[in-house]
Amino acid sequence: MSVTLKGDKEIENIPSLKRKALRINLNDNIYGTFAEIGAGQETVRNFFRAGGASGTIAKAMSAYDKDFSDAIYGIEPDQRYVTESRLKRMLIHEIELMEDRLSRRKHPDKLFFSYANTVATIDFAKKFKGHGWVGIKFQLDPLEDYNEIIMHIRFKQTDARLQQETLGILGVNLIYGAFYMNDRPKELLKSFYHHLDKDQIEIDMINFAGPRFMYVDNRLMSLNLVKNGMTNAVMFGPDGNNLLPAQVLYKRNILALRGSFRPVTNVNMDMYERAREMFFAEKTVDPDTAQIIFEITLTNLRAEGEINERDFLDRAELLCSLGQNVMITNFQEYYKLVEYFSEFTKKRMALAMGVYNLVQIFDEKYYRELSGGILEAFGKLFFKDLKVYLYPLKDKETGNFITSETLKVHPRMKELYKFFKYNGKMQDIKNFNPNILDIFSRKVLQMIAEGEEGWEEMLPEGIAETIKEQRLFGYSRRHFINKK
Repeated sequence: MSVTLKGDKEIENIPSLKRKALRINLNDNIYGTFAEIGAGQETVRNFFRAGGASGTIAKAMSAYDKDFSDAIYGIEPDQRYVTESRLKRMLIHEIELMEDRLSRRKHPDKLFFSYANTVATIDFAKKFKGHGWVGIKFQLDPLEDYNEIIMHIRFKQTDARLQQETLGILGVNLIYGAFYMNDRPKELLKSFYHHLDKDQIEIDMINFAGPRFMYVDNRLMSLNLVKNGMTNAVMFGPDGNNLLPAQVLYKRNILALRGSFRPVTNVNMDMYERAREMFFAEKTVDPDTAQIIFEITLTNLRAEGEINERDFLDRAELLCSLGQNVMITNFQEYYKLVEYFSEFTKKRMALAMGVYNLVQIFDEKYYRELSGGILEAFGKLFFKDLKVYLYPLKDKETGNFITSETLKVHPRMKELYKFFKYNGKMQDIKNFNPNILDIFSRKVLQMIAEGEEGWEEMLPEGIAETIKEQRLFGYSRRHFINKK
C-alpha cells in the first residue's frame, strides 16, 4: 500500500497492519510473550487476527488486578503501576520465564522477545487523557544479548476505546520495527506513526539499549522526536539518557535558562549561578527538589538552515559534562514554555534571560496567531507564579550596562512593560561579573573555526579541554589546517 505520511516529502511503501503482524507470525524464529495492562490486549489481538500466530505467541496475558500483578511482578517501591520501572520488571520477568521454560538445545535458532505495556486510559470525567509505558525486549541473534526499546506515550484522544485501538497499532509498529528496521533507527522512530496521526498519540520519551543500538545516541533520538512533531519537548540528563519531563518536573520548582550554548560560555554559567542564587533564596522554593533546566529551542537549532546533528550533539556533550539537564523544545515563545511547565507543577517558576531575549518578549510579531495578541500571551506568561531574572547587556557604544531600569522598549509597550516590571515579576541580576560581558558564543565559535588563540579562557573550567579532546565544533580538523 502506497501512502504519504504527514510531514514526509516522499511517498513510501508502508505495509498494512495485518501484513506487519503476518510477517512476524510467519517468521519461524521470532517467538515471545505479550503482557498488556490497562487497555485490553489490543496489540496481541492484531497478531491473532493476522493468522499463523501459534508460531509466534508463547503467551498473552493481562494482569489487571493489582494484587495479582504484584504477585507476578513484585511490588514497586512507590506502589505505582504505570511507571517505567514497572514496565522493565514486566519485560525482564517474561524473558526470564521464556529462557527458563524453553530449551535452547531444542530451539537453537529462536529469537525470543517480550512485549509489554502498562497504561492508564482516559478517566470517566475526561479530565485526564491518560498515558503509559510501552516497550520490547528482543533478540536479533540467539547468541547475542537482548536489545531494548522503551517509550512513554501520552494519549490525545478523548475516547477510551479509540485509545485502546491506537495502542494496539503502536504495539504492532514497535514489534515490527524492532525486528525489521533496527538498523535504521531514525526510520524506525518514524515508523511508530504508521497508520496513526500525530493528534492520536504523543511519544515524549524513548530510549534504545542493547548490542544492536550500541551506536545510537539517545539524545539524538530525543531531538528527532521533536523534529518529527511527535512531541513538543524532550529532556535528557548528564548521563545522556532521555528523561520523562512529566516525571522530572512533577510538583517541582523550575528554573529554566534558554540559549544556543554553542558553546556554553562563562556568561552562560555566570547567569546560571546568579539566577540559581536568587531562585533558591525565594521563600516558596525548595532548593533540595528544584529543577534547573538548560533549554535549546528547535528554532535555535535551525538558525543556520537544516538542523546539524553533529552540532547539536556537541552542545549536548558540553552541557552534560557540566552535569546539567537539557531540554529541547518546539516553543519559540516563552509563554508556551511556561504553559508546558504548568502542566506538571503549580509551584514557583523562573526564567533567566538576557536583555536581548526580554526585548523579544515585547515584540508583537510573535503573537499574531493569538486572538488577544501580546496581552493574551502576557496573561498566560505572568498569570502563573513566575519570576524573570534579567542578566544585563553591555552597551557597545557607551560601555554602560543595560538593565530593566534602563531598557527602552517600543512606545506602545512602555506601559505594559512598566506594569510587569514594577509588579515584582522581573528582577535584575545584580551581582554579575562585569568583566565577561564582552563574551559571545558566536565569537568563540568563530575563533575556534579560524584557529585563533584565547578562546579557551572565555569558557567554563574544563570545557576547552572537552572541546579539544572530543574534537567538538570541528576543532581538531580546522585547528590542524590553521597550524599548517
